[in-house]
Amino acid sequence: MSGIDKMKNKAEELSGKGKEAVGDATGDRDLQAEGQADQASGNIKQAGEKIKDVFK
Repeated sequence: MSGIDKMKNKAEELSGKGKEAVGDATGDRDLQAEGQADQASGNIKQAGEKIKDVFK
């Protein structure tokens, strides 16, 4: 995939880290869980991109 997709996936992961940190600091468990889910989604997408790159 393109570099733009890779940047979007990394941005999703970083956004998740931010949400998790804010949720942790404020005691908002829903926001914390949403951040963890965003991180996982970004990481999975990044792994998929790496696999695609191997088979190019």
